[in-house]
Amino acid sequence: MKKPNILLITSDQQHWNTIGAFNPEIRTPNLDRIVREGTTFDRAYCPNPTCTPSRASIITGMYPSQHGAWTLGTKLLEDRHTVGEDFKQAGYRTGLIGKAHFQPLASTEEFPSLEAYPILQDLEFWKNYKDGFYGFDDVELARNHTNEAHIGQHYALWMEEKGCHNWRDYFLPPTGTMDRDQTYRWPIPEEYHYNTWIAERTNALLEQYHENDESFFLWSSFFDPHPEYLVPEPWDTMYNPDELTIPEMVPGEHDRNPPHFAKTQEEHPDFSDLQETGFGIHGYRSHHYYEYGSRPRLTGFDKKKLVAVYYGMISMMDKYIGRILDKLDELGIADNTIVVFTTDHGHFFGQHGLQAKGGFHYEDLIKLPFIVRYPGQVPAGKRSGAIQSLVDLAPTFLSLCDLPVPYAMTGVDQKKVWLGEAAQARSHAICEFRHEPTTIHQKTYVDERYKITVYYNQTYGEIFDLHEDPGELNNLWDDPAHATLKTELLLKYAWAELGKEPMPMPRISGA
Repeated sequence: MKKPNILLITSDQQHWNTIGAFNPEIRTPNLDRIVREGTTFDRAYCPNPTCTPSRASIITGMYPSQHGAWTLGTKLLEDRHTVGEDFKQAGYRTGLIGKAHFQPLASTEEFPSLEAYPILQDLEFWKNYKDGFYGFDDVELARNHTNEAHIGQHYALWMEEKGCHNWRDYFLPPTGTMDRDQTYRWPIPEEYHYNTWIAERTNALLEQYHENDESFFLWSSFFDPHPEYLVPEPWDTMYNPDELTIPEMVPGEHDRNPPHFAKTQEEHPDFSDLQETGFGIHGYRSHHYYEYGSRPRLTGFDKKKLVAVYYGMISMMDKYIGRILDKLDELGIADNTIVVFTTDHGHFFGQHGLQAKGGFHYEDLIKLPFIVRYPGQVPAGKRSGAIQSLVDLAPTFLSLCDLPVPYAMTGVDQKKVWLGEAAQARSHAICEFRHEPTTIHQKTYVDERYKITVYYNQTYGEIFDLHEDPGELNNLWDDPAHATLKTELLLKYAWAELGKEPMPMPRISGA
C-alpha cells in the first residue's frame, strides 16, 4: 500500500482563537471544514514565540536550544538534520512553498544566508536555483510580510511571469515605491497577492506529484496574518470594527509581573539595560504604538481596525487554503493525505495591553490553532485537550508513515493521540524565548493546569493557574500561599529540561 502523503499548511503569527468554528466573529469556512473532518487540538504550543526558532523546530524535531537557531537574526546551520532528509531517503518528494525564514536577512563570511541581501533580490539567481534547501527538493520562497521591502526570490519572479511588471508599486522603499503611510488597505490586486502565489504553486506541485505517482511531504507556508495590517480590498472592510470584541488590559494586572510587563504600558520606556547585541528586541517598547513603521500612537479606532484587518487577512488566507484542499479532492488523493494546519506562534492584539509579540508567555502568544485531518484514521469532528508542540510534528509525521524516527529528535511521537488511540503523549510543553544572549532568556513550563516561567539570573517569574485564572491576571510567583506550588513547579520544570535532552543513539553495551 502506498505510504500516506503529508501536507503541512501554516500561517504566520495567528492567534489560537481565530477559527470560525470556535469564534463566531470570524469567518473561515475552509479551516472549519478541516475542523469538521479532523481533530482539533486545543492545547498546542510553540517551542518559541518567534519565527526562525519555531520554524527550525518544525523541520528538526528539536527545541531551539538544541538545534541552535535560538532567535531572530540567527540561522539553522546547514549541518543540522531535518525531517525532509528522512522523507527523501524514504523515496518521498519534498517541497516548501512560501515562507521559510530559516536564515537571517544579513549574511557574513562565517554565517552566509540565502535569505539575505543582496542575493534575496537577485532574481536571476532564484530563476536558476535548483539546489535543495534543508531537505526540500522543490523550493519556492519569499521573505516579505505584506508590503515589506524584503520582496524578492520566487514570489517576485512569479509576479513578473504573471505580467505584474509594476510590482514594486506595492512594496516599501528602498525596493518599492509604496507610501509608508498607507494603512489597512493594500493596493496590490488579489491576483498578485502571495496567497494566490502560494496556492497556485502548491497545487502545481500536487499535480506533479500525482502525475508521477510520488508520495510527498509538502509544506505550504503562508505569511499572513503577520503584521503589517494590510490586505487587498474587499477583505480590508470585510469586518466592522465596531462589531468585534477588542481585548484590553485589566488595570493593575501587571503589578505582580516582572518589570518588563509594566514598562510596555509607559509612553517612553527605557529598555537599554536589556540591550546586549545591539539589534532590535521584539516587544520591549511602548505598546501604545505600532510595532511596525514610525506610526503615531494607537487610537481607539486603530485598535479596533487592526483587529478587523487581521481577521480579514485570515479570511483571505482561508480562501486560498480552500483552493489547496479542493485540489486534493480533485486529484483523488485527499483520503491518503495527512493535512495539518497550524501556525508558528500566536499574537497579541490588545490582550494584556500588548501588541504583536515579545517576551510575554501568555496563552495568546504561545498557544496555537492546531488541526489534523486524515480521513478514516484521525477522528472527525473531535476536540482534544492532549498537549501538542511543534517539535512533535517531525517525529509524528515519520511515525504515521511508518518511517524510523531519528534518535536525536526530542519531539514526542503523537501518532496514537492523533489516531484517537491514546489520551495523551506528553504531560507538558516547554516554550523558550532567548532574544539576547543573557539579558532576555526565559523558559516556560505548562502542564494541564499550571504555567511557570523562569528567567535566567533573575529571581522574578510567573505562575498562573489556568483553571482558576484562565485570563492569566493573577501571578502567583510571590504569593506566600502558593510557595509549595512554586517549589513543585520548579521541580517539574527541572525534570522537563532533563527529559528533553537528546540521545543521538541508544545504549548498546554495558561499557
